[in-house]
Amino acid sequence: MLELKNVSFIAEDEGRNTEIIRDLSLSVGDNKFVVITGPNGGGKSTLAKVIAGIMQNTSGQILLDGEDISGKSITERARMGIGFAFQQPVRFKGLTVHDLLRIAAGKQLTQAQACDYLSEVGLCAKDYIDREVNASLSGGELKRIEIATVLARNVRLALFDEPEAGIDLWSFNNLIRIFEKMRNSDSGRTIIVISHQERILNIADEIIVLADGQVIKQGTKDEILPEIIGKDYAVNACQKLV
Repeated sequence: MLELKNVSFIAEDEGRNTEIIRDLSLSVGDNKFVVITGPNGGGKSTLAKVIAGIMQNTSGQILLDGEDISGKSITERARMGIGFAFQQPVRFKGLTVHDLLRIAAGKQLTQAQACDYLSEVGLCAKDYIDREVNASLSGGELKRIEIATVLARNVRLALFDEPEAGIDLWSFNNLIRIFEKMRNSDSGRTIIVISHQERILNIADEIIVLADGQVIKQGTKDEILPEIIGKDYAVNACQKLV
């Protein structure tokens, strides 16, 4: 169970303070697929980074299974089973896909074990296992490799910040299939996705709508989706992807 109680985040920029997250409270149950959506600039990506520990909340509490993790670093939270996938995955010159999966798993992986993770995200293992994680990989390939690292880490809570960003429609369709597979697994993993895409919203167990740094709606897909379809933050894939 993830719980946020009266969480705020204030950003400092050139001597000015801007409150991006404002006294926000929410809870996410175990083994849920939750999508956070809402207008641009509403604080969605910031919230995901605050949960992961990339940014430290200014006030309030973040609890994971009842334990207050507010003061813990990103490394400590990662060890507790929180994983974060960026909008634009990082490229590592000189590091192979096999190396990256081994680092994510925190242990030695045979080539067969590493290939199993790649197969989970729909990549032909023999074509990727020894490739460098560099500019030769497309945005869609990088996204799927990053998801494979999340699977290798066996996280309890996986956070994805706009995973559809920078990929084409074909890659997006593959991404949807991966998320559906993750959602239907019995791993016990909770998944939180920041997204505007209707097809991602449509596979959610719950949808949270964030605006001006606060939760304005939270409920099941059936409760929330009919209210927000057609809004500029809940769009069909074909409207945004090329």
